[in-house]
Amino acid sequence: MERAQDGELMMGTIDAWLTYNLTGNNITDVSNASRTMLFNINDMEWDDELLEEFGVPESMLPEVRPSSDEDYYGYTDADGFLEAEVPVAGALGDQQAALFGQTCFDAGDAKNTYGTGSFFLMNTGNEVVESEHGLLTTVGFQRTGEPVQYALEGSIFITGAAIEWLEDVELIDDPTETAELARSIDSTDGVYMVPAFTGLGAPHWDGRARGTIVGMTRGTRREHIVRATLESIAYQTRDVAEAMQADSGVEMTRLRVDGGAVKNNFLVQLQSDIIQTDIARPQVDETTALGAAYAAGLAVGYWETLDELRDNWQVDREFSPEMDPNKADKLHNRWEDAVERSLDWAREE
Repeated sequence: MERAQDGELMMGTIDAWLTYNLTGNNITDVSNASRTMLFNINDMEWDDELLEEFGVPESMLPEVRPSSDEDYYGYTDADGFLEAEVPVAGALGDQQAALFGQTCFDAGDAKNTYGTGSFFLMNTGNEVVESEHGLLTTVGFQRTGEPVQYALEGSIFITGAAIEWLEDVELIDDPTETAELARSIDSTDGVYMVPAFTGLGAPHWDGRARGTIVGMTRGTRREHIVRATLESIAYQTRDVAEAMQADSGVEMTRLRVDGGAVKNNFLVQLQSDIIQTDIARPQVDETTALGAAYAAGLAVGYWETLDELRDNWQVDREFSPEMDPNKADKLHNRWEDAVERSLDWAREE
């Protein structure tokens, strides 16, 4: 503690460590700072009460700067591995970078990243929206001289990992099979799969929930389970989308998607049907890296305006709902019944 108070120790998120090693300056951005549990996202400064509670001297912590910073965090060493003085002009947290990379610059813009789990973020503008429906309020991003943009986030623990599970139990040989198998039948025949392998995240937040398959009959085949697994990804995303709209009061007209699973056209169309909204898949699906590049590029003047970034962002394909809204509601209502059966299952003996 004495060494920390004497300025001999530093701590921060991985971006601060990288920035320090690149520039010699201990700096982080507002989005990463907001995820430390030590930062006051209303006052936009390290929180004295939280620092005292966790016993962290403020002298250890990095300086907090905009995500896209025209004043720069510093420069790389000309004698270092890049062999040049390169400005370090910004940083963003993982999902906030994807939000920025999807050009979700306005309140109501939303994106969902489909990986092992899924991360659904909606820009709420300059307003801190405190969730009443199980979502996380976070800093989205900030540009030099501009107000902070906030976001709501819903974390879904298992989406792509559910497809990996199908492979693990040898119901499929390869994830690319899932679309063909799902299309080979008209429905799951009443089968629902709740992939709560590690509990359920937003908006349920039940760590004791466990994976459940309900509605099976003697006629159930692997195709039904595969399709039910894909549908579970769409249903979980609708759960979060409904929570987002309830908290924000903003009706979502289009969802931007990225991540490995969105290469599956059947899944993305299904997602559009279940949420009953248009979905846009960009040409560049590595949107986290793209968002960081956008933030730095704005700061150094490579791009001048957000409109230039909107023009740079290109759609690969758009999907619109093809399912009757009443059918989508009926399917989702039955999903909610299946979720109820998965809750509070794992208990200590």
